[in-house]
Amino acid sequence: MKYTPEIQTYNDALTAEDTAIANFLAQTITENLPGAENKIWHAHPVWFLDGNPVVGYSKLKNNMRLMFWSGQSFDEELLNLNGKKFKDAAIAYTHVSQINIKDLNRWLRKATEIQWDYKNIVKRKGVLIRIK
Repeated sequence: MKYTPEIQTYNDALTAEDTAIANFLAQTITENLPGAENKIWHAHPVWFLDGNPVVGYSKLKNNMRLMFWSGQSFDEELLNLNGKKFKDAAIAYTHVSQINIKDLNRWLRKATEIQWDYKNIVKRKGVLIRIK
């Protein structure tokens, strides 16, 4: 499965360097998560497994941020912890050469193996439970 045309439109609207980062991330994520649904969600590209968001990226002021919804549970030093209430973690890139493919592939594997249930967070009134 390829990523959606909307994701390509998002990537193409970025600067040349950010487009290179975004295209590399989109291709690598799609290759590693072949059964995942992907779409623009809350204004940026996100990949879902069984309706649960697992990975996405977005343009921030000075970088491209790659975020894993359950990333705090990956036990990965390079992923910066974002919040306290949720389990997300991220890494920022300013150039495509900064992306370590071995790290990225490992994190994507962990994204399939380790998941918190964001799909039902509203139904559970903000309480997250681990589903994998």
